[in-house]
Amino acid sequence: MARKPQFGLSVVEAEPLHEKVYREIVRALVSGRFEPGQKLTSRKLAQELGTSDMPVRAALMRLQAQQALRPLPNGSLEVPQIKASEFAQLMDARTVVEGGATERAAGLVNGNNLRTIRKLSDELTSAAKGGDINRYLVANYDFKFAIYRHCGNAPLLFLIETLWMQVGPFLRRYAGSFDGALSGILDIDYHEEALAALEKGDGAKAREAIVRDISEGAVYLLKNAEFTSE
Repeated sequence: MARKPQFGLSVVEAEPLHEKVYREIVRALVSGRFEPGQKLTSRKLAQELGTSDMPVRAALMRLQAQQALRPLPNGSLEVPQIKASEFAQLMDARTVVEGGATERAAGLVNGNNLRTIRKLSDELTSAAKGGDINRYLVANYDFKFAIYRHCGNAPLLFLIETLWMQVGPFLRRYAGSFDGALSGILDIDYHEEALAALEKGDGAKAREAIVRDISEGAVYLLKNAEFTSE
C-alpha cells in the first residue's frame, strides 16, 4: 500500500544529466560567454563541466540541429560567425517575438516577480557602469528572460531562446565599443523604461521599450562591429 504523505510535499524529480549539460551550454551561448568563431569540443567542455563526454555530445548535437553551432571538418564545432545581413534579420526577428512576449508578460507578472526584475535591472545598470562586459551580458540575459518567462507561451519562449543562441555570442562585440567605457551602452539600453512600464502594467509601453532596446543595439553593432563578408 502506498505510503500517505506526511507533510504534503511533492516528489522532487531529478533533472537528467544530459538536460543539465544542455541548459548550461545554452546559458553560456545566450549570455555571450562564447565568442563567434570559437571552437568547441566535447572533451574540453566535459572537463570544465565535470562530466563525461556522452551528455556533452548529446547537447552539442541538439545545438547543431538548432543552428546554434556549426560543424567543422575535424569533428569539432564552432560558434558561428555572422554576416551583417544575417545579424540584421535575427535582430529584426527578436523585436517581433520579444516585443510580443513583453507585452503579454505585462498582464501576467505579479508584485513578487516585479521585485526580482527590478533587482536584475539594477544589476544590469551596475554592470554597464562598472565596465564589466561578462557581467553585463549575463545581467542582460537574466533581466530580459525574467520578463519573457511570464509571457504564458512556452513556444514563444522557445523561439526567443533559439534566436538568442545565435546572436548572444555576437553581443560580446559591445566590449570594444564606446571608447572603452561600457557605460556608454546605457544610451542605447532601455531596460529601465521597460521596467517602469511593467510596473505600471502598460504592456504597449513595455513592448516599445524592449523593441527600441533591441533595434538601437542592432543599428549600433551594424555600424561599428566587424562581420564576416557577404
